[in-house]
Amino acid sequence: MTLSNLPPLVTIFGGSGFVGRHVVRALAKRGYRIRVAVRRPDLAGHLQPLGNVGQISFVQANLRYRKSVDRAVEGSDHVINCVGVLFESGRNTFDAVQDFGARAVAEAARGVGATLTHISAIGADASSASNYARSKGHAEAAILETKPDAIILRPSIVFGPEDGFFNKFAGMARFSPVLPLIGGGETKFQPVYVTDVAEAVARAVDGKLAKGKIYELGGPDVLSFRDCLEIMLNTIDRKRTLVSLPFGVASFIGSIASMVPFVTPPLTADQVVLLKSDNVVSANAVSEGRTLSGIGIEPTMLEPILPTYLVRYRPQGQYTRSGRAA
Repeated sequence: MTLSNLPPLVTIFGGSGFVGRHVVRALAKRGYRIRVAVRRPDLAGHLQPLGNVGQISFVQANLRYRKSVDRAVEGSDHVINCVGVLFESGRNTFDAVQDFGARAVAEAARGVGATLTHISAIGADASSASNYARSKGHAEAAILETKPDAIILRPSIVFGPEDGFFNKFAGMARFSPVLPLIGGGETKFQPVYVTDVAEAVARAVDGKLAKGKIYELGGPDVLSFRDCLEIMLNTIDRKRTLVSLPFGVASFIGSIASMVPFVTPPLTADQVVLLKSDNVVSANAVSEGRTLSGIGIEPTMLEPILPTYLVRYRPQGQYTRSGRAA
């Protein structure tokens, strides 16, 4: 607990990322002091306007280097880990960032007596065939062993202005006449709005969530991969052919794409493995109230939000309902 009259200090690892910046905004509105721990503080200045003068500070930290993690959490009342990688690149492997790094954050938080909130993912499983999901599962186990009072949040795919799902496929639709339905497009998702995820994190910091629990965060609708692409295409008013791509073929393409240096792969073989399992909130989480609704947050629907940021992918010269050029 903070001994002075200052508001509690919250350190956020990955605070400049997609989810992290929304967490920063939610906490700034509540008046917390915020320390953003990132690899490149010089590139995180865009977060300053989210809070009052002096409310947000920055510190250099890399989850692969334990000493930098320890320095970042000094004096913290609460620690949040938003760091994750969707594909491996160089030394930023799943094990290094999502397993070793998460352990380091938990140990550092324990060392200073801070509470901890960790953002994981639905599908985290130490026995998964996916390297991504397996590292997430190992991390969860290590965190709860190190900090039994930690709160873990598992979102489904997260949508919002900077998301890596709907933006990616909308970008592809601008130039490609076809879009792939990996595995036939039957995989189920429960897209969750980034603002809702950030609010859940903020409530954890507020002390409103039960400690030592794993919460699963999904939106109000369960949608197939095909549903998601059709909704996206309708939003940007483009007609594209959806072509089924067998898992085996997709895995081969992903393996080749991952070999291209210095390029973000559109698909990896490990992501194909993930797509073989549905990404939705479990029945146990629902029955036990470990969901957005269970903590008093009404999940935001996907379709009203997508047009607010996918408008730039519409054909040039097209107008929105507001009369503005798309």
